[in-house]
This record gives sequence, structure tokens and C-alpha cells, in this order.
Amino acid sequence: MRTALIAGNWKMNGSLALVEDFARTFAEARLPAVEVALMVPAPYLDAARRAFDDTPLAVGAQTLHPEAKGAFTGEVSGDMLIESGARYVLVGHSERRNLFHEDDAAVLARVRAALTVGLTPILCVGESLEEREAERTEAVVLGQVMAVFDALEPDERVRVIIAYEPVWAIGTGRTATPEQAQAVHAAIRARLGEYDATLAEDLRLLYGGSMKAANATELLTQPDIDGGLVGGASLQVDDFLAICQSAG
Repeated sequence: MRTALIAGNWKMNGSLALVEDFARTFAEARLPAVEVALMVPAPYLDAARRAFDDTPLAVGAQTLHPEAKGAFTGEVSGDMLIESGARYVLVGHSERRNLFHEDDAAVLARVRAALTVGLTPILCVGESLEEREAERTEAVVLGQVMAVFDALEPDERVRVIIAYEPVWAIGTGRTATPEQAQAVHAAIRARLGEYDATLAEDLRLLYGGSMKAANATELLTQPDIDGGLVGGASLQVDDFLAICQSAG
């Protein structure tokens, strides 16, 4: 049985006050059997670790550099994230791919760096609107999955989480229908089955792309959707809590 994971991605938003607000709310919250994580900006990682100590909230980071150390001004290594309290790290988010030109090779290098230090990478995959309209969704998404999973060993693959995030639904208010999202998740799981049936059964697949309290239940009840990667709604504590409660 796969335990649902609801991961919030604050992107370059938030504040120390918001960290404390989440800590207070989730310390008293009643949640179903669900794991919850917040991907906060790097300067807030240590504060979040301390604030979330007595809550169900885990801490995650939004990216990492593939090298362990060196002359990479402004970058953050996996060891630094671990020391700051992170358990998860996003890799291959569409904004990193598009704005910072991280290709499949760069994504793979970051997945490997995360696994090396014991972080759980959340591998983000997804298609643009043009690719969907050209009926290339599966080719694009499965290509991004295979670019990483083909290069990993079996014991590494089981430590990865995949988040499907249709690029056309990120920050636009548009959301894939539950049927559209489920179809892509099912295709990913079927492809994972070509590596190993147990991997396909056990690996968690999250949906990202304008998930909010109003549509979370319908998305999270799909058979191959095991949680959510939540953007804008993760900055509103009541909305994020409602999404977490929908995962029961």
C-alpha cells in the first residue's frame, strides 16, 4: 500500500512568519495516514526544520548542485541540504528545465547527487501545451522518466518519487482533468513495470499542476495518483491543510 505524499513547493515565496504559521497550524492538525513536506526556499530550511520538529511536516529543498563542493557561487550541495534538515529535494521542475536550461543530463546528475547523500529526489516530468496538442504527451513524459531511470541501478530507482506536472497547468489555474492526469500516471506506472513489477507497484507518483482544495479529492482518488506536488495553494496554510486532509 502506497502512503500518500503531499508536497508543497513554495518556489521563491514565503517568509519566516509563514514558516511559523504552518508550524502552529500543523502541530494541532488531525491528518489521515499521509506524509507531508514543504519545499521551502534554501534560506528557510534550518528555521523550518526547527519549527516543524513537533509537527507532521517534513522539510524539502527546491534544487541542488550535482557537485559535493567547489567554486559554484550561489549553489547549494546535497550535504548542505542534509545538514539544514532537508529530507526531500525537487529535481527537474519545469521552471528549472525552462528558465535555467537544465536538460535531461543535468537532471540525472542532480538525482544521483541527491541519492548519494540520502535525500529523496522528487523527479518532475511533464509536457508543454504544444506537446500535448501534438499528441506527444506520453513520448515526452516517458522520455524524461527513462532518461533518469535507464541510468540508475535497481536499488536507486526505488528511492525516487516521480511528480507528473503538465507544464501548461502550472501557475495558470488550468488543471488536467482527473482522467487526463490518471492516464499519464498509468502510463508512467506501466513503463516502470518494464523495469520491475514491484517497482511499478511501490513507487509513488504525485500530480502537480494547480492542485487545490477544490479539486484535490477528485485527483487523489485516482488509482495511480499517490499524492500531490502543490504550488500556489501551499502558500495558504488552510488550503494546504485541506488538501492534506483530502488524501485520507
